[in-house]
Amino acid sequence: MRLIIVSGRSGSGKSTALDVLEDNGFYCIDNLPAGLLPELVERALLQTELLPSQLAVSIDARNLPAQIRRFPELLQQVRDRNILCEVLYLDTDQPTLLKRFSESRRPHPLSFDTRSLAEAISDEESLLSPISDLADLTIDTSKINLHQLRDILKLRLLNKPEPGTAFLIESFGFKRGMPVDADLMFDVRCLPNPYWKPELREYSGLEQPIIDYLAAQPEVEELYQDTYAYLVKWLPRFAASNRAYVTVAIGCTGGQHRSVYLVERLGQALKATLKNIRIHHRELS
Repeated sequence: MRLIIVSGRSGSGKSTALDVLEDNGFYCIDNLPAGLLPELVERALLQTELLPSQLAVSIDARNLPAQIRRFPELLQQVRDRNILCEVLYLDTDQPTLLKRFSESRRPHPLSFDTRSLAEAISDEESLLSPISDLADLTIDTSKINLHQLRDILKLRLLNKPEPGTAFLIESFGFKRGMPVDADLMFDVRCLPNPYWKPELREYSGLEQPIIDYLAAQPEVEELYQDTYAYLVKWLPRFAASNRAYVTVAIGCTGGQHRSVYLVERLGQALKATLKNIRIHHRELS
């Protein structure tokens, strides 16, 4: 049985996550009292004809604080049953949440007459720390829309053909911000930039003119070899520590050329020794 626990700050996209999972065969329960988590798993194991083998539950700030504080203990009880259990945590920065709640005019679950919206949002972050600290996958939704969030969830949660750690090798552009869910990050802005070659500017790192240009640069090859040697040595050790997800982010200025080229090379090379390798180009999506 596979169980995904969805949590995160109010307004960060938890309902969207549950919708994606439900559309893909998960039996979903919103706002489950945390204390019922072990009992739900027990019943699911005993009554397989009533519940499917894929469950997703939302546990968030609508729970009693005492129940949230017990989350580490409750999660361990579930995992002691040898359940494939993953914790997904969705986060968003405070200015974005303030804007979302102002536009939707929906009340925050922790707001009341004597507590402002900003205070409620700040308090929620502290309240949910027992869950966020144990998250297998954290996604920051501050700068992505619902369609992009759906695509990310499908890539990270549903595209896992084999058991074990799922590795994502991702390119990005620093000018659009660093991915907050990265476990390892490499800055390749020191490399020659095809952008300054007018005849190459319109191509991406997936296309042959950029591939040929970067492959001919000695420093590009040197950085590639150093990065590959590091990843091929240490990523298996991440997997050995029972990590469900590991994200390797490689960034250049715009996320169009250098990082794309290196992610493609590294991803294809790592597939020879590691399972569950996924390649993603954030700025080309």
